[in-house]
Amino acid sequence: MLINQKTAISTSSILLVPYEAHHVTTYHEWMKDPEIQETTASEPLTLDEEYAMQRSWRTDHDKLTFIACHPLPQPQNESGKRTVVASTDDTPDKMLGDVNLFLSPADEDDEGCIGELELMIAPTTARRKGYGRAAILTFLSYIETHLDEILGEYRNGERGGEEAGKMRLLMLRVKIGGKNEGSIGLFEGIGFVKTGEGENYFGEVEMVFEGAVGRGRVGKLLERFGIEGYTEMEYVDAKL
Repeated sequence: MLINQKTAISTSSILLVPYEAHHVTTYHEWMKDPEIQETTASEPLTLDEEYAMQRSWRTDHDKLTFIACHPLPQPQNESGKRTVVASTDDTPDKMLGDVNLFLSPADEDDEGCIGELELMIAPTTARRKGYGRAAILTFLSYIETHLDEILGEYRNGERGGEEAGKMRLLMLRVKIGGKNEGSIGLFEGIGFVKTGEGENYFGEVEMVFEGAVGRGRVGKLLERFGIEGYTEMEYVDAKL
């Protein structure tokens, strides 16, 4: 999606930046890991294919993605505000993973859509330290704040730019490998509940976010887990 082209999101626990071409080589190395391939249900891509996928995630109307990085140093400056500089604040040693939203039409509602979330923390040394939870909650806060814009861009893409009724987000869900107890516990801890009686044909557990996004629920979750200082910042090229 184009909505996040120039926006980074900072909290006390995580930094989210747009997925740019300079991230691809690190991401490509991550995705060579068989464990990551299994937990993300992904096939290994060539480097050229990875660059094509990056362009797709950045521009397609039904996809929204950020790269998760270590949080910015605190405090930032006297005003508490700053820009986030590409290739400086998100160098490979600061990259942790990614967080994604994929939108698709709802079968039962012409003006409704389903949002599927994906989360990956790649370095094993960074897991079980709260980065995944911080990334998904910060991402959800961004979705909550910009929901109308996100749905507007999705609607226009689906309908070729033709105006139609207001799009509604009917559900947020995740699909997690049934053996990935860490991720299942993470999402249960922030309000996702399992659907069905167990794993599906692909060995995945489906979970949905209980309740609606857009009513301040995410802010309460950020507060509960001590994730402070949600700030949207301009994401600028290092050459500027």
